[in-house]
Amino acid sequence: MDSSKEALPPKSARPAVVKVPAPAEAGEVEEKLEAEYSTLAATVLKARPTEDLSGLRQAYELALRSHAGQRRMSGEPYMSHPLQVAQILAERNMDLVTLQTALLHDVLEDTPITIEELKKKFGEDVARCVNGVTKLSKIGLASREARQAESLRKMLLAMVDDIRVIIVKLADRLHNMKTLDSLPRDRQERIAAETIELYAPIAHRLGMGKMRGELEDLGFKYLDPEAFVEVTEAIEVRRQANEQVLDEIRRTIEKKLSHEMIPARIFGRVKRPWSVYQKQRRQKIDIDQVYDLLGIRIITDSVKNCYAALGVIHNEWHPIPGRIKDFIAIPRPNLYQSLHTSVMGPKGVAFEVQIRTEEMNRIAEEGIAAHWKYKEGKKGAIDDDQRVAWLRQLVEWQREMRDPGDFMSNLKVDLYPEEVYCFTPRGKVVVLPRDATPIDFAYAIHTDVGHRCTGAKVNGRMVPLKHQLRNGDIVEILTQSNSQPSRDWLGFVKTARARNKIRHVINASEREKAIDLGQKLIEREARRMGVGLSRVTRAQMESVAAEYGYSKIEDLQAALGWGKFSARQVITKLAPESAPPEPQPAPAPSAEQTAQWQDQGKDYVIQVKGINDLLTYRAKCCNPIRGEPIVGYITRGKGVAVHSKACSNVQNLMYEAERRIEVEWARGAGESFNVRLVIHTDDRTGILAQLTQILYDEEISIRSIEARADDRRFDVAVVELTIEVRDKKQLERVVTTMRRVAGVRDIERKH
Repeated sequence: MDSSKEALPPKSARPAVVKVPAPAEAGEVEEKLEAEYSTLAATVLKARPTEDLSGLRQAYELALRSHAGQRRMSGEPYMSHPLQVAQILAERNMDLVTLQTALLHDVLEDTPITIEELKKKFGEDVARCVNGVTKLSKIGLASREARQAESLRKMLLAMVDDIRVIIVKLADRLHNMKTLDSLPRDRQERIAAETIELYAPIAHRLGMGKMRGELEDLGFKYLDPEAFVEVTEAIEVRRQANEQVLDEIRRTIEKKLSHEMIPARIFGRVKRPWSVYQKQRRQKIDIDQVYDLLGIRIITDSVKNCYAALGVIHNEWHPIPGRIKDFIAIPRPNLYQSLHTSVMGPKGVAFEVQIRTEEMNRIAEEGIAAHWKYKEGKKGAIDDDQRVAWLRQLVEWQREMRDPGDFMSNLKVDLYPEEVYCFTPRGKVVVLPRDATPIDFAYAIHTDVGHRCTGAKVNGRMVPLKHQLRNGDIVEILTQSNSQPSRDWLGFVKTARARNKIRHVINASEREKAIDLGQKLIEREARRMGVGLSRVTRAQMESVAAEYGYSKIEDLQAALGWGKFSARQVITKLAPESAPPEPQPAPAPSAEQTAQWQDQGKDYVIQVKGINDLLTYRAKCCNPIRGEPIVGYITRGKGVAVHSKACSNVQNLMYEAERRIEVEWARGAGESFNVRLVIHTDDRTGILAQLTQILYDEEISIRSIEARADDRRFDVAVVELTIEVRDKKQLERVVTTMRRVAGVRDIERKH
């Protein structure tokens, strides 16, 4: 869907006649759109001269009539959006069904057209793909997170039937990102974050490297505009010098390869802004220390000549240790193949070299979309393609994930790019995410192996189960038949598969305990209030459970066991005559009382929605501050622990959905929150004074401060600050201002 289009009312609420432009304006619009369609048709015919475009024309005309009078937030006619989405796909040589889907991808959601009409006019394939791209109706879905989760569920299921669904969706998102300027700032940030967290990784998993790079850079531009400008300007300042170096390197390589009679096409490239930014943040380095900022790509005719070219490169320049990667012998899961090496080039300038064949290059850039370049009419997902194997696994476990938060967290975890290649003792390759553990390895082998895992050997040596695996490790899993997963494993496993399997076993056990405890609490409270449960029918219990939003009595008992509400409330609903008189509401606490209660342990700046008497406290693992999205988890005997939704424990799904409870920031003023910042800077005189001046200007108190030289690097200093802030906005403002100080490399918030 076009996220920058003006909001439309529901179909039933829309007027039968839309307002159309004046005749002269309408004529100009039609001419403009017709010109865009002509460009699209020409692009298709250039790749497929014999293609019959009558079906494409029909799709265009139906979409044109359906979207007549609709405009985007920018004021452009809405029909320009599906035309541009189709153009993006035509430039990638996609088939006719994909292009028709692109033109029609919003007609089901935003116009009266039905799926039956699409089937009749364009056939089953087009109707299925358009339906797969269409988001679910918002009716009946409570939150934006729930809507997003259900929309992605639907898209994943549609992808299994026909992978072209996600290819159209990615092109749709790419054009929306290119035209995001007309939206409000908050929507820009939300869409950009979603693009980087979900859509760019999906493009990566499908091997669509070029699409992934464009999505990441556009997301970066709107997610952190100042950092984007800083990185792009740093790249541009060095562009002329870098291009001269690349030209010199390219001529040298051409000469050497020609001498060895190795045919090749050679290209130079500068690393993309998002990749540069990520590397700088991860390694706490400045742009001059990014060794693969410059890159050379060598495309030759055979695998044999790929390795021959690598020998020529290493003979000419010294390779940097640990930077040689052979993705030809062991392809990535998305079928990416290439040889990578980094060498120290002329004048001490390091650069990266990628060597691959023409076919490898096509697959690296286009990924799964490459299947439609030469195989016209290829239908559905490719059964034997490893790029969609992960998708089938997602569909398997998503059926069990009913909670939107769990589903979204699991999806993000599973989309992380794989980087670690390990081996079983028999030589089978197992591909895992970076920093994966033996537990992840065990569950990748088989669920039963994971459940019974008691220890692991890596390269013949015993290691802890939280040991982080590295490329080339040979892993042997030790098992016992009576062993069970531990809840502690959730704190360090990296794969969604392992996390899901562990939680399934633990949840079943914990739920049984909660149900048993809830039943005992009801019986005990009934005796205390003099209510005979023998007279309470099952229908009455089910009715009370329904009042709390549960379909089963067992769900109500489990909620009681977790402490979501008191047994007295349930007994009161079952026997209203036994209810005690309602107490008078207490007056709102004063500022002095609020401060006093906070000192005593109860956090009155946070409250549970709809319940006033539950103890709440901010979790130490993330220490949320006002303005951050928060979520509550019930802990037995301690009350409700309140976490930031971005907390690693929340993201790692350390808690069951049944223990989750809605919390919100109370209407309080004057409270402050302690925040610890770790600032990595150049080791130079005066930088500490500049940082503290920023805090003085914001009237922020410093609770503690420590500055020291980095033990690992002579030119880097580390400043640790504990400051008092009012809310998230003030913290973001301070951090943004500090990042502008010359020499500041990175700022981390520690908990």
